[in-house]
Amino acid sequence: MPRYEFKEGSSNKFWEITLEGDSFTAKWGRIGTEGQEKTQSFDSEEAARKEYEKLIREKEKKGYELVGEGGEDDEEGGGKVVVGASNPELEAAILKDPDNADAYLVYGDWLQAQGDPRGELIALQNAQAKATGAEASTAKRQVNAHIKKHQALLLGGLTKAWADEELSVEWHLGFIREARIAKKDYDSELDVPETLKKLLSHPSARFLRSLTIGMVDMDGENSYDDVTEAIAQSGERPTLQSLFLGDFEYPDETEISWSYLNDVSPALKVLPNLRSLRLRGASAELGKIDLPELREFIVETGGLPRAAIQSITSAKWPKLEKLEIWFGSDNYGAEGGVDDIQPILDGKGLPSLKKLGLCNSEFTDALANVLPKAKILAQLEQLDLSKGTLSDAGAKVLADNAAAFAHLKHMDFRQNTLEKDGVKLVTKLCPSVAAGNQREYEEEYRYSAVGE
Repeated sequence: MPRYEFKEGSSNKFWEITLEGDSFTAKWGRIGTEGQEKTQSFDSEEAARKEYEKLIREKEKKGYELVGEGGEDDEEGGGKVVVGASNPELEAAILKDPDNADAYLVYGDWLQAQGDPRGELIALQNAQAKATGAEASTAKRQVNAHIKKHQALLLGGLTKAWADEELSVEWHLGFIREARIAKKDYDSELDVPETLKKLLSHPSARFLRSLTIGMVDMDGENSYDDVTEAIAQSGERPTLQSLFLGDFEYPDETEISWSYLNDVSPALKVLPNLRSLRLRGASAELGKIDLPELREFIVETGGLPRAAIQSITSAKWPKLEKLEIWFGSDNYGAEGGVDDIQPILDGKGLPSLKKLGLCNSEFTDALANVLPKAKILAQLEQLDLSKGTLSDAGAKVLADNAAAFAHLKHMDFRQNTLEKDGVKLVTKLCPSVAAGNQREYEEEYRYSAVGE
């Protein structure tokens, strides 16, 4: 049980606290007495841990100092370790500049003094980053051995998911830098939203940079509603820069239109520094998008609703460099056309855009008619029109306006409905063109490559 003491003037008090699952027990009083004891229970382990850490921070602000009593036995030497030690001031230095290794090293020294295994892990990984040759291999083994030895403390309630390979993590200077959570098969009993809550509330994930979520439900409706809620309820996460919802293989794990993104906007509100956002699934609702640091946005769907298109065309993302939209089939909820994406074609709010993907569309020929005069074209380096319904007629329009595309570094026409003549026409548009794997052209029934 971690023990804190406060000695100032006539005050001579102690405070101890033990976290166990979804409850904790606090004990306090004058030093030298038994004191009082109280146990509090919560609805979840995450809620208990949050309150536990909050109380510790409050005591530290009041002047209570951790002393060398309490804690859990250290397997190495019978000493004591403190689980989830926290120093808000040192954490603030990392949050201010997450790429500053020195800030981690200072925090690591403090954590080692508290007996937290993250402190030694910071030192080991810092040494690994500087090592070369045989020393690098030795350093890597030392890091892996330390993580394995202290996995119960470093991962807590996440240990089983990690051991079952349904949670994968990448460690960076003592903390989880990247994480992926997903059911691995139909027999999996993993509760993805609950595991995500544990991750986001865990001390090891304080500075999480990248989060990927795969399959949530193998048997029923694979919905990301609870995942979005877990992210939103975790509070603002300034270090998270990359989010991928829907990292599944289709059709092996599920069809893209059988997996539901639904309203992801609550999650976006707590990720102010997001740089990469990738969404895969159906029924996407994006709400008002205001992501000033975003560089890459990809939405892969078999049917994109008009409301989502409107969210994209009115988004505030001045640093966006890559925009890739899969429109899908009207049989699976796709709405809209060229008129709906006119703000994109005009370059509205996209001063930094270099890569544009208008993919998986049933109006690709209509795009071919307007792209040569689109204002956005002049600033682009890459243009992706793959998985659509481009015909030889559309290819001829592009070829007739070849000068408009000559500055591009790469164009992608794969999985359209071009015949041999059409393929020949588009391959001459710019130095690098991908035009393989064409689908059969049918005049009466033309559809995007990905629908169901």
